[in-house]
Order: sequence, then structure tokens, then C-alpha cells
Amino acid sequence: MIKKEDQFYWLQKINKASAVMLKEEKIISSELAKKLAEGIVYTNEQSIQPNGKRPKDVLQIEKIIQDKIGPDASFIHTGRSRQDMYSTYRMAKLRNQSLDYAETLLKLRASILNLASQHIHTIVPAYTNGVQAMPQSYAHYLLAFNASFARDQERFISLYQRMNKASMGTAVLANSSWPLNRQRLANLLGFDGPIENSYDASQIAPSDIAFEASNLPASTAIRLGMLLNDIHTQYHQVKPWILLDESSTYTSSAMPQKRNPGVIMRARESASNVLGLVQAVSIRNHNVTPGMTDYKSAWDDLNLFPETMKMLGNTLVVIKALKINPERAIEELENDWTTSMELAETLQKDFSIPFRVGHHFASSIVTEARNNGWKPSEFPFEKAKELYIEAIEKFKLSSPELPLSEKAFRQTLSPKYMVETRVGLGGPQAIEVERMLKEAKDKLGADIQWIQQTRQKLNAADQNLEQAFNSLM
Repeated sequence: MIKKEDQFYWLQKINKASAVMLKEEKIISSELAKKLAEGIVYTNEQSIQPNGKRPKDVLQIEKIIQDKIGPDASFIHTGRSRQDMYSTYRMAKLRNQSLDYAETLLKLRASILNLASQHIHTIVPAYTNGVQAMPQSYAHYLLAFNASFARDQERFISLYQRMNKASMGTAVLANSSWPLNRQRLANLLGFDGPIENSYDASQIAPSDIAFEASNLPASTAIRLGMLLNDIHTQYHQVKPWILLDESSTYTSSAMPQKRNPGVIMRARESASNVLGLVQAVSIRNHNVTPGMTDYKSAWDDLNLFPETMKMLGNTLVVIKALKINPERAIEELENDWTTSMELAETLQKDFSIPFRVGHHFASSIVTEARNNGWKPSEFPFEKAKELYIEAIEKFKLSSPELPLSEKAFRQTLSPKYMVETRVGLGGPQAIEVERMLKEAKDKLGADIQWIQQTRQKLNAADQNLEQAFNSLM
């Protein structure tokens, strides 16, 4: 975190807000408010001088104010405690760091959607149980990951409503005898309002709100691991259909043929680190009594969000470096029987052959082909007719001849044809992918606008605080 956003910076913002509120509520006089403001300004000015002090502790900061204005400095602490101040500072820092995460996640989604728009018609294998399953477009594949990351964004926006609340004005946990305006304190510091229950504010909310915020990067990390591993698996092949641009790889010191995808490994390492850190946050929240310090700043102590930013940054490098080979992807599909299900569906749809009969027929074709080393394009049509008859006889049906012509048989086994003939909501056919891509871009635009508006509100709150504070002078 940059120096101006350190704990000293935030405690001084809280001091400014406190001085403003105390004067507005007539808890202190205008003269005393002016004096306190002079001490706060002095404390800030000395902090940027050579050997200036930027202490983290409330009492040490108060001592610097006292150096300027004398014992009246302690009036700044009216109705306050370290507890509500530190809780507010940490929530502000959590808010800012999680906003950085959400904003960088937007950049990742934009990069994914940009790549998807280039590959609406690029047909690639899809895998289930680690085995080639069906063909789909690469855009369809990428849109699935974008949808997942968009849900993380929705979770963050929902969380923000709960997170952007302040503890200020609750003292240790049960308020003070001073009529502090907690709503005003919250607004001056950019929060939407106070956490209502004063015990919850500094003793309970720091656990569940921070824990919820910490688990958002973990959610993203898990899906990033899937995406990164899918890409990395290609490097096991002699002829991959997806690779990184060579400028994003590094060579072996001994083996001239190697182009090592180091950026994938760095991104995956960061994702693993994020998951590990979130587990540590969980453990520090676990099995403690309320009010302990274990859980109150675990995410911060462990540098969870800086590691999250590293994870997202490294993944952005990977996405921007991807090079897709559509011809090789089709070759991969045509080397296996990924479209065999289409045989069963075609027989059912066009000729009312029960699906299980068609499935048995297609399965026998695959078995025969693998026993003989035949690819779909090489399978003898006469053999297909024989196997169909066997399937019909097995199920005691009266349709002895394969109702498909050889041309139709070959077309049915085409990966491109299979994708193009999909119907229904959310499928890989181009018309649906284009619709989903447009909606995903619209959603991205709305989420970008939300972030911008949220940043603007925080900036406006900063300006309002400065104006209100300067008026004390």
C-alpha cells in the first residue's frame, strides 16, 4: 500500500472527521475546534519532513498534536477508543483493497471477452473427466469463465453494501456518554453509514465482513486455476492447439527445443498462494472469543489482497499472450470420436430410432474404430451399415437398414457441423455465442460504471471532509 494510505494517514483522516463532528454537535467550541485543527495540520506537515514521524498508535499521534497545542489535544479523543478507530481504519483499507481487486477483475473479464470475440467460429475440444467430450467454440468456452468471474463481481457489489459501514463513535464497544453523530462520522470518511450495534461494530463485524471479502479472491483463484491448468495441459502435447506467444516464454538452459510457459506457472503460484492465505484468515477467525485481535486484521497482516493483485496481473499476461491454432484444434477433434453422440441424436430426431439404440450403434462404431485405428473420416461406411443392423437386431426393431446416406453419415461426424446445428439457450452455436458475448459486454460496461461511480463517491467524500475540516480553521 502506498505510503499516504498507511495507518497514520487513516487515523489522521479520522481525527479530521472527529474534529468536524465534535464542533458541529457543539460538543466542543469553535475556538477549540480551530485549535485541534491546527494541531492535526501540524502533525501532517511534520510527517512529510525529513525524519518526520508517522506513528501507527493513536496516543503517539495525539502526543504530536499536543506538542503543537498542549493538553487540549486530548479533546480530539472525546468519546473514542482505539477499538472503534482501528476498526474503522481497517474497514476503509479493506474497502479500498477489495475495490482494487474488483477493478482488476474487470480488466481480466475485458481481456477474456476481447479474446472470445476473435474466436466465435473457432471450434475446439471440450473435456469432461479429463477426456475429450464434445466440440464447442473457443468463445463459448471463454464466456463460461467470464460468467463465473462476473458472478464474483456480483458477490463483491453485494458485499460492498455490507462492508461500507463504519464503527466510529462506538468507543470500545458500548458507546460513550457523549452524543456523537455516528452517521456524520461515517459519511465524512466515505462510508454509507454506521454499523448499528456498537458491539457488532468493532468486535463481530470485523470477523464476518473481512472473512466474506477474503473469500472473494479465493473464489476467483479456484476458477483461474482451472483456466490456467487447461492452458498448461496443452504444453504436454507435441502439437498443441493453444500456446503462449514465444515472447512470453523462456528457453531452457540445456534443451534448445523448450519454450517454458513461466507466466502460467507464476499466475498459478499466485492463485495457490491466495487460497493458502485465505485458509490462514479462516484459521485466525476460528476458535477465538469476541474482541481478540487474532481475526481483526488477518487479511491485512497476511498481505492477501496484494497477492490477489499479483494473481490477477499474472493471469492478464497469460490471456493477452494466448495464440490459438484453429486448424490444429479441428485436427485434434477429428482424430477422435467426439461427435459420436450426434449419430444417436440424429437417428432419434430424424428417424425416430430410440436414443439408447442409436447410442449402442455409435458406441459399437467407436469400439470398432479404435480396434482398427480408424479416424471418423476413415471409418468404412459399409462397416457402419453392418453395425447398425446388429444394433437393430439386438433391440428387436424392424428398421434393418441404416437410414443415413454416406454423405449424411460423414456430415454427422463433423465437429463444425455438430456445433453449428446446436439449438437452445446458451449453446455453442454462433448466433447464441454472439448474443451472450453482447450481453456479457453490456454487463461488463455496467460493472465498470458501478466501480467508477463508487470511486467518485469516495473522492467526493474526501473533498467534503477537507472542506468541512478547513472551515474549522
